[in-house]
Amino acid sequence: MNRLVWLIALLIAAPAQAQFKLPDLNINKLIDTAKGVVKATREIDENEEIAIGSDVAARLLGAAPLMNDLRVQRYVNNVGRWLATQSERPDLPWHFGVMDAPQLNAFAVPGGTIFITRGLLEKMHSEAELAGVLSHEIVHVVRKHHLKAIQKGALAHLSAGAAGAALSNVNSEARNKLVAFGTEMYSRGLDKGDEFEADRLGVVIAARGGYDTYGLPAVLQSLQGMNAKDSAVALMFKTHPAPGERLDTLAAKMQPVLDSYSSQPQLRERFAMETKAAR
Repeated sequence: MNRLVWLIALLIAAPAQAQFKLPDLNINKLIDTAKGVVKATREIDENEEIAIGSDVAARLLGAAPLMNDLRVQRYVNNVGRWLATQSERPDLPWHFGVMDAPQLNAFAVPGGTIFITRGLLEKMHSEAELAGVLSHEIVHVVRKHHLKAIQKGALAHLSAGAAGAALSNVNSEARNKLVAFGTEMYSRGLDKGDEFEADRLGVVIAARGGYDTYGLPAVLQSLQGMNAKDSAVALMFKTHPAPGERLDTLAAKMQPVLDSYSSQPQLRERFAMETKAAR
């Protein structure tokens, strides 16, 4: 409440020499604006995070539906949920799915929904590689990288009142704009620092899950050998740091961890058996 009072005071404050006609001020409008600023800048609670994520996930699936293979979906979901239990937010309603798209990519949605494309799954050779990618995406959710970017975008592209309404009113026009911005964000990407953090902490989650920690680096090495102009990886290369840069940064920060847990299982045979329908 103190913050609201301060904001109202700031909105109606003026230099001493200024002459204001108080009857002309719309105090109710100023109060509403101040409330909107507070709503838009406060921390989004978990229920709101899940609701926003559900809306964004629906839009992403509108562009690329899930693969119609129950075995593959169940397998990826099981691996993902196991890894999520090793994270700092194990109680989120985690869902993992394979999009039926040839491009190589993966997407983390606020609230615990994570997608990987069929194209990226086809590029992998082991469950440890799958775990490395899913763990990277889990960190994005745990650290609220996309959620914070969506909230920041709401403040930049909507009025304070509209931004506040977008966060609290599911059926508002402002909410639709917020979700549209959130969906478009996946074609722009996060800050480099967020991606490097997801790489670094993702390795830790994979290690806790019992996997060879070189799973993610193996995927990055495969990507490094591809042409950035190839349509299959164009979006990933646009929205992420270059694979070589990610590998160098990961090695500089996490080499002891990578080496210490590199003897853990890769599970190549199980991966091949469970994902053969996607190949």
